[in-house]
Formats: sequence, C-alpha cells, structure tokens
Amino acid sequence: MTTKLITVTVHADDPLSRAGVTNWLRGHPDIEVLEQPVSAVGHRSVAVVLTDRVDAPGAAALRRLVRGESRQVVLVMDGLRERELLTAVACGVHTFVWRHQATADRLEKAVRSAARGDSEVPPDLLNRLLVQLGRHGSGTSVVASVTGLADREVEVLRFVAEGLENRQIAGKLAYSERTVKNILHGLMTRMQLRNRAHAVAFALREGYL
Repeated sequence: MTTKLITVTVHADDPLSRAGVTNWLRGHPDIEVLEQPVSAVGHRSVAVVLTDRVDAPGAAALRRLVRGESRQVVLVMDGLRERELLTAVACGVHTFVWRHQATADRLEKAVRSAARGDSEVPPDLLNRLLVQLGRHGSGTSVVASVTGLADREVEVLRFVAEGLENRQIAGKLAYSERTVKNILHGLMTRMQLRNRAHAVAFALREGYL
C-alpha cells in the first residue's frame, strides 16, 4: 500500500525557528515540507504555526489556513492567554503543542495526528480551556438546543474532558457503566469521532463544552 504524502508548511516570524522546525520534519519519506502550499488533491496538508500570541491578525491567518485553504493546523505556542486559546479553538485549530515541549519526535507525531484529522491537546491546556469556557456560563441545555446533543451526552463529554473513566462517570451521574459506554459509542458513531480525545477536541471546537 502506498503511503499518502503529507505536505507541510511552516509559519513563524522568527527565521531561526522556521528553519529548525523545517529541518526536524524533513527526512521522513511521507512528509514533504514546502515553501508554499500546493493543491490538496492526493495529499494531506498541514500548517505548523509558531506563535506567542493570537491577536486579530493572527486569528485571521488561522481562519484562512483552516477554512480558506482547508488545512489542518498544528499550533506551537508559548504563554498564550486563555482568551487567545479560545480564539484559536474557534478558528478551527485542534492540535496544540507547547513550545517548551516541542521536540522533533513530538512535532512529527503532532503533524501526523493533524493529518489524520485527529486532535491533540496537552492536559494542562485542556483544563485551562475548560475553566475559561465554564466562565462563559453556557449551560448544557443551551448547548444542546443549538447543537442537537442531548443533555446527558454533553454531561458525559464534560467528565471525559476531565479525564474520568466510564466507571467514574457512571458514579457521578448515577448511571450504569453500560449506559455511559452506550452514550459515548452512540455519540462517537454519529459524529464520526475516532476516540475519547477526538471527542473532547470536537466538543471544544464546536462549542459543546
């Protein structure tokens, strides 16, 4: 079976950082780092964006990459405020790497994950996002009315985002473990989600949490 090529562009204001990431990603036969994006036909296209802030121009650039060019984005960041993180999620970014945790292996893994359409969110970042979302006061009934999710599906997703296992979620909600398992299975099948991490990232991106 022929491996599908992943094309990558690296976006950074700092030429040294851009060169470093480019060199890290080269050397893999199925990853090609380009100066400019090409047609996505026959390719999986990923943009690696290094930034220390998501201001209005930065958000516009992320939206253009994700929505205008239909590309997956790996956001490598350092010290973003909670509001900026929420802005990145709203722009369609769902793969994040802290700059201080970025290594050649870590970035390669993130690029491959993004190319598959999966999501990666560091646990500490996920907690920060959930806290910030909670401050907006979006209740499950309001979210469900907009998205079509049942209240109990949103409740289960919240506990999954906190890292709880099915048994623990069942205890929290006074459900049987089988009921929790069936809720998650039905949700992931309906929304075409691959795993629990993908479900949480999807929920964040679409405003469910």
